[in-house]
Amino acid sequence: MRGPRDSAAGWRHRAQTLRVPLGFVAAALFVLLAQPTPVSMAIGGSLSLVGLGWRAWATGHLRKDEVLTVRGPYRLARNPLYWGSAWMTTGCLTAGAPWPLALLVAGLFVGIYWPVMQAEAAHLARLFPDTYPAYAARTPLFVPDLRRLAAALGDGFDWRLYVRHREYQAGLGLATVFLLLGLKLWWAG
Repeated sequence: MRGPRDSAAGWRHRAQTLRVPLGFVAAALFVLLAQPTPVSMAIGGSLSLVGLGWRAWATGHLRKDEVLTVRGPYRLARNPLYWGSAWMTTGCLTAGAPWPLALLVAGLFVGIYWPVMQAEAAHLARLFPDTYPAYAARTPLFVPDLRRLAAALGDGFDWRLYVRHREYQAGLGLATVFLLLGLKLWWAG
């Protein structure tokens, strides 16, 4: 018989597996159902660019599974990539989602990314048992603690990591969404 702990671990694993395919499905539904306006596109685009920049900054520090990344935006939060994704998602939803779809996507984001963050925390605790507990104790899981922003900004940035992790794909995806929204707005106008 499976206990609650096994069920939670199973859901975390399924969430990790489903997050990308569900993201594509949600993006397609979003574009189909979107009702963009020039103002919503401008506001949403600005919010999305903040998220894209945050993700890029995080990727330029991430040495996944090699070392515990604690520099740059990882000084501020343990999941800065997801923080950036949240801003990008908020921007896209602001750009054109009718409110029922926005609520559905927001619920999907929380329902998927919360267990993913928990699974990644458990993975890092196993991978870095000597350093992760102290890092986790002083660093928020998701919402950045901006009191350490000056130090985080001084940590530099490694373009090679940005390219190695293919983070430019996030920008291409975001540009595609906004291009489709712009075409939809133009077509409707």
